[in-house]
Amino acid sequence: MKKYSSVLILLVLGSLLSTGAQDRPNVVVILTDDQGWGDLSINGNTNLDTPRIDSLAKEGISFDRFYVCAVCSPTRAEFLTGRYHARSGVYSTSAGGERMDLDEVTIADSFKAAGYVTGAFGKWHNGMQYPYHPNGRGFDEYYGFASGHWGDYFSPPLEHNGKIVQGEGFIIDDLTNKAMAFMEENKDQPFFAYLPYNTPHSPMQVPGEYWDRFKDKEIVMRNRDSEKEVMTHLRSALAMCENIDWNVGRVLDKLDALGIADNTIVVYFHDNGPNGVRWNGDMKGRKGSTDEGGVRTAMHLRWPAQFKAGKVIEPIGAAIDLHPTLADLAGIETVNKKRLDGRSLKPLLLEDDPDWKGRIIINNWKDKISARNQRYRLGSDGGLYDIKRDPGQRKDISADKLDIAKRLQAAIDRFKKNSMKGYGEDNRPFIIAHPDYKYTQIPARDGIAHGAIQRSNRFPNCSYFLNWVDPKDTITWVAKVGESGKYQVEIEYACPKADVGSTFQLSFNEAELTGKITEAHDPPVRGGENDRHPRTESYVKDFKTMNLGVIELKKGKGTLTLAALDMPGSQVMEFRLLMLTRVQ
Repeated sequence: MKKYSSVLILLVLGSLLSTGAQDRPNVVVILTDDQGWGDLSINGNTNLDTPRIDSLAKEGISFDRFYVCAVCSPTRAEFLTGRYHARSGVYSTSAGGERMDLDEVTIADSFKAAGYVTGAFGKWHNGMQYPYHPNGRGFDEYYGFASGHWGDYFSPPLEHNGKIVQGEGFIIDDLTNKAMAFMEENKDQPFFAYLPYNTPHSPMQVPGEYWDRFKDKEIVMRNRDSEKEVMTHLRSALAMCENIDWNVGRVLDKLDALGIADNTIVVYFHDNGPNGVRWNGDMKGRKGSTDEGGVRTAMHLRWPAQFKAGKVIEPIGAAIDLHPTLADLAGIETVNKKRLDGRSLKPLLLEDDPDWKGRIIINNWKDKISARNQRYRLGSDGGLYDIKRDPGQRKDISADKLDIAKRLQAAIDRFKKNSMKGYGEDNRPFIIAHPDYKYTQIPARDGIAHGAIQRSNRFPNCSYFLNWVDPKDTITWVAKVGESGKYQVEIEYACPKADVGSTFQLSFNEAELTGKITEAHDPPVRGGENDRHPRTESYVKDFKTMNLGVIELKKGKGTLTLAALDMPGSQVMEFRLLMLTRVQ
């Protein structure tokens, strides 16, 4: 009898545990890139129509004032960690400065530890090489690109869990397709899905059906500095925002079709202010600025099973709040034991009259630092602005409100002392050949060119090296091999027929591997054929992949060097990427 009672108890407990897991809400977080607060019809912009994004606010909750960073990788780090990005080693948007320190813990780590299946689909921008890679930061599944921007949005080379693959169609549609497949595959267990879209970030590319809506459209809502508006850029951005809206709608429809919409928390926000001069509610500043217009974002949350429809929250919030908030709503523990700068917004979301204390939120980007309390902003210029009465920051009242200015300046001073120690100092090598990961991408983006070698563009993220016209010149990476072993090496190159024949060497400490250009590959520069507005980033090429063979690397630090041994033509090659694949 006791035996059967024990079995029954175990079965009941198992059933309860299983039911508890199924009752946990799924979480979908959608983060757009360079979309401004004003790029939504719900916020008053009649230049475009975003009904599906707007529906999240109408059917759920929206924040009146929600804050992020002035640029992209810092916002991503703050969302992921719940901490100010300056604490985490993030100080730039490229060449390694976008990486979060490895002792940081992410929101995906927290949800994964609680039994959630986790996936990210899109622009990562917080480190490429494992364990900075999404698969090393709590995400079971990753599809997208790890760099800050990409040079082609139509079927570009992307990656799936570290392996390079070819994208399928317009990138936002493709990312959404992969995310929806992930949701369907995991519909019977709790999942955490992160969709960091990469539009309307430039290059300004969008499918024709969206561009056709805007190419000749009269723009009625204008920026406060309308003379600075560039219409092709503005129209492109609005078209890209309507494409985002369509894809957000597809995600919502998928949740409905799977029968899991009621118990899924959907979060939607942007990573910074708009990437161009366009209507943004008369706010001062745009991307790159720590003024209101550069750091205020739309923030919508929908959870039909729990949230009141149409609720608007007045107290200020920030991206640093999302890690503790979503963990709290899901009833799980954050596994981040470091001090969080964010706080759980759960009382604001679920209670009618919460006991909520006022706060100060800091916005910084390099030496631009501003502080915001519930009513005032102390700008990076030292001016104090009453955002309630003067949302456009047109009148500095610091002389009249000296005590408030002093309190906000004191908060900035504390932030500098506590959060910015060592900010911008970086001696972290690029980790290659990590024992827990099969693939290592080593792009031109992270390399240092010596001699006459040039980048294809001053923005490194999607660049390649060219003008390798002197055989004495080299490309190097300060690197650390994570584990001794043998690695298959592939190189992506371009070389015209007249210059075929160069011999080159890849070396790391005592390890060496020699290769020779034996096949011509001279693709045209492209990407511009899809641009709706002239780009500032690098154009792209379809590089050829060459198998160099196997190199045996020893664990430790050193300099990874790509050097020429001879050059019979006028150049060695153009270079985009090295790929290491563990074979032992």
